Parts: sequence; structure tokens; C-alpha cells
Amino acid sequence: MIEKSIEKLLFASRWILAPVYLGLSLGLIVLGVKFFQEVFHLFAHVFTVGEADLVLTLLALIDLVLVGSLIVMVMFSGYENFVSRIDLADGEGDKLGWLGKLDAGTLKLKVAASIVAISSIHLLRVFMNAHDTPNDKLLWYVIIHLTFVVSAVLMGFLDRMSFASHRDH
Repeated sequence: MIEKSIEKLLFASRWILAPVYLGLSLGLIVLGVKFFQEVFHLFAHVFTVGEADLVLTLLALIDLVLVGSLIVMVMFSGYENFVSRIDLADGEGDKLGWLGKLDAGTLKLKVAASIVAISSIHLLRVFMNAHDTPNDKLLWYVIIHLTFVVSAVLMGFLDRMSFASHRDH
């Protein structure tokens, strides 16, 4: 009887994560505000901004979009994997194609790939201002980026080696 009660309590404790995922949606709102603040700033200076600064600003916007996409992916698939299924009526056209298809391992790989993409954009932004950045800092940016790349590749390799036979997709 005590064992069953503990198991029920442990199983119910997964709902503690629900407010955490809701908090991520609040973070997404903050990110959206920052995105539109940058867009407004860009439009206010569209005729005076140089080409290099325009490219840097657009890369910053892409960076924000990638972070937002990462938040959505973690929020939905984490909720589905660890809390409860998201039940949408079949008639609703907003169902995401990947919803319900990402397990925890695949989610980790997608997060790692997103981090590599975000790091790539950051590195490109640094290279656009390479003349203002000391060489030792450039080297460290490249080393950190390559660390992300190697980590993502190794995670993918280990996942494929360990768990690919257990997945149905």
C-alpha cells in the first residue's frame, strides 16, 4: 500500500513541470518583445544604417528567431514527453507535424543542432566585425563553436549507436 502511494505521488509530481513549461511561454513573450524592439529600431534607422550593420542586425533577428523556435520545441515536446499529451481536436488546423514524434533523445539532438545554428550565427556576427575583435578572442569563439559542433555530432552518433533500434520512426 505504501509502495502504491509513493508511485502515485511520484507519477503525479510530473505536473510540477507544467508551470515551468508555462514559464517558457512567458520567456517567449519577452523574446518577441525584444525582437520587435529590434525591428522597430531597424526601421527607424533604415536610411542611415550601413550595409554591414544591416547584416549584423538581421543576423541578430535570425538569432532571436532560432532561440524562439528552440523554446517552442522544448516547451511542447518536453510537455508531451514528461507531463501529458497535448490533445487537439482533429478539426483544428494548427496541429504541428512533429508534435508527439519527438522523444527525449531526439529532442536533445534537436536542441544541440539549434545551439550549433545559434553559435554559427553568433560566430558569423563576430567575423563581420573581425577587424574590431582581437585574434585571441576570435580563436576562442571558433574553439567554442567547434566544441558545440563536435558535441552535437558525438551526441548524434551515440544516440544512433545506442537507441536507434528502439525507435519506431
